[in-house]
Amino acid sequence: MSGRWWLLDGALAVAAFAAMAAVGPGPWWLAAAVAAGLALRRRMPLIGYLLGTAALMGGGLLGVADPIAPYANLLGMHALGAYAPVRRALWGPVLVLPGVLAYYAHLSEPAVTVTGTMFFWLLAWAVGFGTARSRERASLMRRAAVAEERTRMARELHDLVGHTVNVMLVQAGASRVVLDKDPDKARELLAGVERTGREALEELDRVLAALRTEDPDLGRLAARMAEVGMAVDLRVEAGGLPGPVEFAVYRIVQEALTNALTHGGARSATVSVVSSGAGVAVEVCDRGRGPRPGYRVGRGLTGITERAEVLGGTVVHGGGDGGGFTVRVLLPLA
Repeated sequence: MSGRWWLLDGALAVAAFAAMAAVGPGPWWLAAAVAAGLALRRRMPLIGYLLGTAALMGGGLLGVADPIAPYANLLGMHALGAYAPVRRALWGPVLVLPGVLAYYAHLSEPAVTVTGTMFFWLLAWAVGFGTARSRERASLMRRAAVAEERTRMARELHDLVGHTVNVMLVQAGASRVVLDKDPDKARELLAGVERTGREALEELDRVLAALRTEDPDLGRLAARMAEVGMAVDLRVEAGGLPGPVEFAVYRIVQEALTNALTHGGARSATVSVVSSGAGVAVEVCDRGRGPRPGYRVGRGLTGITERAEVLGGTVVHGGGDGGGFTVRVLLPLA
């Protein structure tokens, strides 16, 4: 609760008390109850409304109905719907009946006046209640968006770091094996480690800056895999893809190739990205060891599935017809 609202409610309470004490026909405690209800209507809306209703009922039953008390109670009714938790706010429609009837107990007002008063009280409560529920829905949507963004950030960083580290490990391991026998080849592989690291840092900067890559380049990815001994046969027949779909395709292929290299020990793979009326079909088939019986889905395949599901796509994966492992993803374009 911001300080300015406390000041506003406090000023309103003081003004109501002064007006009721100066010109009102009721005792001072009625004015005090109305003022306290106004002061508490945002901080403790149910208690504030109960105090205002008690003043309304007390004045009516004593035959000294003050004209200020109903308007103060109307503000309290709105505040009860707008600021109280749902269970407490639902007391509003229940409490309005005895409050209004008691206020009119010693007044010769027609039934239509009493009914109209109750209608306006319930309308004020409904407006406040609806506003509060809208605020809650907006808050839930914001929290969900934050959680989704955090998940996306974690997935981006996992894909980027996991792919790069695995490539660098393969390059470093290969350079160690040939260090004594072929120093030139070792230097070439170590240069590849350095180049991969620099590219990873550049891409990490882009991911952290905007959580996206400006130009997802499958050709560059295939070349990087070739540097670590995996030949990638790339076929792309999908141009002009929407940005989110293009980026998802890039990350899916990247993760599938990384899994093929690190888990399947594959030295070759085929990648197909083809768009049609049904969407974009992505297929990555490697010629590695293939899945073990009863294999479990790891973070990589989970990330691929999450990316596809965000865009309304589907994922199928498992052993290939001729061995190895196959990942098939279909992403809709509409």
